[in-house]
Amino acid sequence: MITFDKFFAGSTPVVASAPGRVNLLGEHTDYNDGFVLPIATPMRTTVAVAPSRDDAHYFYSEEMDDQVILPRRGRLASGYGRYIEGCIRVLEQLGHEIPPLRIFVRSSVPVGSGLSSSAALEVATLRALRTHLGLALDDVQIAQLARNAEVAYAGVQCGIMDQMASSLCDETHMLFLDTRSLDTRVLSLPAHAEVLVMDSGVARTLAGSKYNERRAECDAAAAALGASSLRDVTDVAALAQLEEPLRRRARHVITENARVVRAAEGVDAAQFGRLMNESHASLRDDYEVSIPELDTLCEMLRAAPGVYGARLTGAGFGGACVALCAPGSAAGAGALVLEQYNAAGHKGELLMPAATQHGGSL
Repeated sequence: MITFDKFFAGSTPVVASAPGRVNLLGEHTDYNDGFVLPIATPMRTTVAVAPSRDDAHYFYSEEMDDQVILPRRGRLASGYGRYIEGCIRVLEQLGHEIPPLRIFVRSSVPVGSGLSSSAALEVATLRALRTHLGLALDDVQIAQLARNAEVAYAGVQCGIMDQMASSLCDETHMLFLDTRSLDTRVLSLPAHAEVLVMDSGVARTLAGSKYNERRAECDAAAAALGASSLRDVTDVAALAQLEEPLRRRARHVITENARVVRAAEGVDAAQFGRLMNESHASLRDDYEVSIPELDTLCEMLRAAPGVYGARLTGAGFGGACVALCAPGSAAGAGALVLEQYNAAGHKGELLMPAATQHGGSL
C-alpha cells in the first residue's frame, strides 16, 4: 500500500472529485439521442494530481493498491489506467501540453455496480487537470471529453449520460437530460420519496458485456426505419416492419423515452414507482439486459413496506437495482430485502442509504 504522502513525496497536489450516479429512468436511451433522468450518489471518486519527477505518468489506485506507469507517449492495454490515460490524451488532442503527472485515486463508488465508477473517475480526473493546468473548460465540456476518453481508450461505445450526470448532478435533484441537444432541467424528486440502491453482488463490465452489441442493434433498427436514431421514432406501430430482436430493442427505447418524459412532466411517487416497474420489465423482456439476480432483487424490493417501485439501474448484466421509497422507509426496506436476498445465497449490499458514504475524500 502506497500512502498519499509517500506517493507525492512533499509535492502539494491539486485535488478534485466527482460523484457516481444512479439512473432513475432512461436506460439505454442516451446513445439513441434520447432522454434520461439520473441523480448523483453520495459516493464519490477523488483524484489528486501533481507533477511527476521524471518523464512518465504514474497512476495509483488506493482501493486496488495498484500503481500503473505510463510512458509519456505510451499506451496502456487494460485496467483502470486506461480511463485516466484517455483523459490525458483527449486534452492533448485539443492541443494542450500535458506534462508528466502523478495521479492518486481514492473512490467510494463501487466498481461493477452500475453507478458509473468510470464516469466519476473520468470527470474527477478532468476536473483536477482543469485546475492543475488552468484550462478553460466548462462542466459540459468536461463531460464531453470524459465520454470521448471512455469510447476511444476504454473501448465502450457509451452515450453521454454518465459523464453529464457526474459533471452536473447533485444528490437531491434529478437531472432531466436531452442527450441530443444536451439541454438540461434540474427537477425535484417526487414529493414524499427517497432513493434506495442495492447491489446484486453480480459485477459486470461494460466492455465485456453485450452493451456494444445492443448499441449496434439500435443503430441497425434506426437504419431499417429510415431514422437517424431511435429518438426520432415515437410510434410503436412503426416497428412492425422490423425483424426480431430489432423490434424489441427499438420498442424498449421508444417506450423508455416516453416514460422519462412522463416522469419529467411531474408525477407523484406512486406513479413514478409504476414507471420504474414498467422500465424494468422492458429492460428484461425487450432489451434483454437483466439477469435472474436483478429480477429477484426487484421483486423483493417491490414487496417491501414503503417501496413504490424498483428497477435495474445501469447497463444491466449485473450491477445494482434502484427503488423509490416513502420517506424514512429506505433503510428499513433495504435491510429487510438484503437479509432475504442474501439468505438465498447471494452477496448483495445496500449502497444507498448507507451508514458511511465518505470514503472518496482525501
